[in-house]
Amino acid sequence: MTARRELGTALAGCALAGALALAAGGQTWATVDVTRRAPLPPVTEVLSGSDVAPLVTASGLVLLAGAVAVLAVRGAARAAVGVLVAAAGGALGWSAARVLLSGPPAAPRAPGETASTDLAAGWPVLCLVAAVLALATGLLVLARGHRWPGMGRRYERAPGAAAPAPARARTDEERALDAWRALDRGDDPTEDPADDPATGPPGRRA
Repeated sequence: MTARRELGTALAGCALAGALALAAGGQTWATVDVTRRAPLPPVTEVLSGSDVAPLVTASGLVLLAGAVAVLAVRGAARAAVGVLVAAAGGALGWSAARVLLSGPPAAPRAPGETASTDLAAGWPVLCLVAAVLALATGLLVLARGHRWPGMGRRYERAPGAAAPAPARARTDEERALDAWRALDRGDDPTEDPADDPATGPPGRRA
């Protein structure tokens, strides 16, 4: 795989992992049915991914920013971005796994209240997939990022640094006119000016 393809793979990995995390974080992860003492009616609480796992949304934003940063920087800075992307993937995976294994955090209840939780496991699982993708992308950036190109250097060039235009070649007519002007002044147009002590270089003038 060429360096440009590796860079494209890393950009796609960061962007896709971030988009999956943000999409999953906005969905309903758990529904909690709370039964209260009579005559109070039962209530239903709907919890999104950002409610039960706040790091999911934060990790998604970091991954999207990482996609831009991978392209914008080089060298040690790009390696640091790779570490950050891998760390975001680790945080994302830990948050999703915690909800899958332990359920959403239990809210404090009033005496006599009971709660039953229905977990939508598909969204945490999707976050785990995004976490694996982010970890792989971060390791790819860390291991291979030093070989990849960055943004074009044309944006870094100082204005007004253009090279001067080449001198225009003299035509035969212009050289003939110069010869006639030299004859009018009493000069010999066939003589090398460097051999004339009056017009030669400063070091050879009389």
